[in-house]
Amino acid sequence: MCTVTIIPKGKNDFVLTSNRDESPNRTSLAPDIYLVEGTKMMFPKDELAGGTWIGVSEKNRLICLLNGGFICHERKADYRMSRGVVVSDLLASEDVVASIEDYNLIDIEPFTLVIVDWNISLKLFELVWDGQQKHFSALALEPKIWSSSTLYSKAMKKERLQWFKDFKIANELHSASIMNFHKTAGYDNKDYGVIMDRDFVKTTSITQVEKKEDVVEMRFNNLQSKNTSVKTLKLQQPVNE
Repeated sequence: MCTVTIIPKGKNDFVLTSNRDESPNRTSLAPDIYLVEGTKMMFPKDELAGGTWIGVSEKNRLICLLNGGFICHERKADYRMSRGVVVSDLLASEDVVASIEDYNLIDIEPFTLVIVDWNISLKLFELVWDGQQKHFSALALEPKIWSSSTLYSKAMKKERLQWFKDFKIANELHSASIMNFHKTAGYDNKDYGVIMDRDFVKTTSITQVEKKEDVVEMRFNNLQSKNTSVKTLKLQQPVNE
C-alpha cells in the first residue's frame, strides 16, 4: 500500500511486492478467493473496511493501491466512495484502459494505482488521481519502486530510490531477494525505512505476488501476528496463446 516494487520476469511473468503502512490497530485478513461482480479475485482484506489494497483477478490483471497522488494532500472528513472500490471495479473490468477513461473519480481521495495486465502481453500501467485529474500512463517493463506520497517526502523517496538502485546492482532479482529488500532496506531508519515504525503508523504486512505462466501465488506476511500464508489462483490463458 505504501511501498511497492515490481520485477518483470520473462515474457509474461513478474514479482510484485507491497509493504502496507497502516495504523497498528487496523487488522487485515490473509488472502482468500472471493467472487466480486461475478469475477473471481484473490486478495487480503481490510477487516474494518472490507476492501483491499492489492488484488489479482481471473481477468489476467493485478492492481495495487498506494495512498496519495504526486504530493501529500489534506484529507477531507469524508469522501463519496472508498478507493478500495476502485480497485475491485478495475479488477473486474473487461478492458481496464477503457474503464479508467470512463471511471468517475470525483470526490474520491487521491491515490496511485500500479496496474499489471497480461491479457495479450505483459503490460504495466500507472494511474495517479490527484483529486482533480487522472494521470494515466503505460510504463516500461523494468524494475521499479513506488513510495506513498502521504508518508514519504520527496527527499525520502529519492533516498529510497537509491536503496533500490543499489539493491539491483548487488543482487540477482527474484522473489526471495526482493522480499529481503522489503524487510531490510533502510533498516536503521524507522521513520522511512521500507519497514517503518512511527508508532501511530507502521508497516503491518508484506504481500508478494508472483506470476509464473498460468498460476499466481500470493504470499502474505502479517508482521503483527508473525504469520505467513500462501494462496494461489489459476488464471486464464492470454488470448494470443
